[in-house]
Amino acid sequence: MPTCSVRALQHSPPEGPLRGWLRRVLAAAALLGSGLCGAAGFGEPGGPPPAGLQETFVRLRADPYDMELLLSFGTSKGGSAGHLALALREPGTDDDTVYSANFYADRDPKHAQGFYTDALMIAVPKQEYLYGKQSSLGLTAAFGLDYGEVYKRSVIGIRVQGVPPQEREALRGFFRRLNDDYRARTPGTSYHQGEITYDYMNLNCAKTIGAAFRHGAGYQTLEVRDPLPLSGAIRAIAAASANIPTEMALKLVEQWNARGYSLDAVLYRKWPRSPYVDPHDDPPVAFATLPDRFPSVLSLDFRAEAGHYEDEDNLYAMYLLRYLSRYALLIDETSLALQLQPNPAPLSYAQAEPQARSAARRDSKNALLRLPVGARSAIGLIGEAYNPYDFGSPQPDP
Repeated sequence: MPTCSVRALQHSPPEGPLRGWLRRVLAAAALLGSGLCGAAGFGEPGGPPPAGLQETFVRLRADPYDMELLLSFGTSKGGSAGHLALALREPGTDDDTVYSANFYADRDPKHAQGFYTDALMIAVPKQEYLYGKQSSLGLTAAFGLDYGEVYKRSVIGIRVQGVPPQEREALRGFFRRLNDDYRARTPGTSYHQGEITYDYMNLNCAKTIGAAFRHGAGYQTLEVRDPLPLSGAIRAIAAASANIPTEMALKLVEQWNARGYSLDAVLYRKWPRSPYVDPHDDPPVAFATLPDRFPSVLSLDFRAEAGHYEDEDNLYAMYLLRYLSRYALLIDETSLALQLQPNPAPLSYAQAEPQARSAARRDSKNALLRLPVGARSAIGLIGEAYNPYDFGSPQPDP
């Protein structure tokens, strides 16, 4: 289940010729969809879109935002940092364009066939990225990753208003540069040490977005980490220097506030009934059964169960985005229609930031209480995991 995360520290067994052939057959069957398996159902590639999709996005676009940072939830039981992408509003069009790092653009021979590898930064319409059942990238695009994200996991959008047109064009230009350098196999640049190719530790989703703002849009004070020495050989070192999606999102929020940009948030909630199984996943798991966990910062929470975060930075991010929330989108399980639920009283960043800090500090556990349960018991401590709130519930009291 690909994601921009330290989850990839885990190793998978080598793939033999027969096993590889079977996986390619399964992939082809999934891509052909209705041609081999009958009409696709809701929540599957080739299936029907949710009712009211166009009308809902027209309503969202009535708000004068300029770009939207898309923070996807994690889908692993532990060690999942989620994914980070950026949607830019396109003048004269009816949809935004999402720029997202391509997990399979890593030059791994296993991804040479049956995977989309033409670009390091894919560019697709936002409706397609979130709710699409077909991909403009072609049959090798990954459902739940390159398109149809909400059938696999929830996504939080941080919308930004007041961004000058030249800044947005600089971001587009940097994404073009990333793709040019990827196709040219550039061995190193001013924005990255090493070949320009996807790497879940060194040049991942969070770094490509952060680099676009620092080196493209001129955010000179934005911290974007470079690989430490030996990070290519020692995974623990690579993890320590990795750019993490939620951490990068919080850094960017601070940068935008300092520039006087306005912020709000939108929750695109996961459709929790998708029976689709990605044929590339081993073991195969239906999207409906995958965890849908808030993407963790690098902390002791990284191995915690979904909804049981105790780290102050994680709680701060969750509270901040909840307080900024203007809308939640969900697909009704009966009508299969997309519903837009407005929050009647979203907070501004100036209001939300101190309240989120206070709530996170109040609810976090100190490092000792965040030890594993067995270790707590061994030293005579009892600590209960804390579930700060449900994104679908009424706004929590600060």
